[in-house]
Amino acid sequence: MKFTKMQGIGNDYVYIDCFEEKVENPSDLAIRLSRPHFGIGSDGLVLIEASDSADFAMRVFNADGSEAEMCGNAARCVGRYVRERGLTDKDEITLSTRAGIRRLWPEIRGGRVTRVKVDMGSPELNPRRIGVDYPGDMLLRHRVQILGQTLFVTAVSMGNPHCVVFVRDPDLLDLPTIGPRLENHSLFPARTNVEFVRVVRRDCLQLRVWERGSGETLGCGTGACAALVASVLCGLSDRTVQARLPGGQLELMWSPEDNCVYQSGPAEFVFDGEWYPPEQG
Repeated sequence: MKFTKMQGIGNDYVYIDCFEEKVENPSDLAIRLSRPHFGIGSDGLVLIEASDSADFAMRVFNADGSEAEMCGNAARCVGRYVRERGLTDKDEITLSTRAGIRRLWPEIRGGRVTRVKVDMGSPELNPRRIGVDYPGDMLLRHRVQILGQTLFVTAVSMGNPHCVVFVRDPDLLDLPTIGPRLENHSLFPARTNVEFVRVVRRDCLQLRVWERGSGETLGCGTGACAALVASVLCGLSDRTVQARLPGGQLELMWSPEDNCVYQSGPAEFVFDGEWYPPEQG
């Protein structure tokens, strides 16, 4: 099976062109391919497929085999893949995801896609629609106790659930310990992604991300968008910011006109290869 490995600000996935290849069990394949020593090593698997409602469809599977609703970094990589690999020549590409249809705008210089802008859709704040076990109309700076610490969490969905926590310095956190506690907190019956955010300036956020089903990742596009929305709601930032993550930077804007969040950032090819399933027996 032929594959392409791509990354967006360090958030790396194995991409399979389903116009050329057939994948029968993507959840199992995501687990196999994501293993760093026995597979390819990645945060998960992305399938690029045909769609009846958009130019293309994208399915994202985390490293543990669970299927994600949306991934901003993967969407940008799909935008570069389909444009540079000759699957489309459009300047605006529509992409069907489990979170709905998203629009992509590849930025092209010298015949190459240098960045991709994505319409990430409107944020959802209603706890019941996010998948939060909370009776109110919004979970904003809600107090929770984790490992003897008091944290204030804000819930936002960007097509997938996020728990945003503002901290003084994300780099000082014991993320492998605290991340799973919030991911699996009783507030989130279906688990959640978690963003630990420092407001550097009103136009700059610093993040570390614990991703549902994958653990700590170097970058998370939907997480950065959720952090922007939470910081605006809490009065901590402007609507246009630069998001700094361990793997790189994203430019974000929450538009007051259409209520959509727009994200722009890099999408990089790493390598192409062929995967040979292990022999049985």
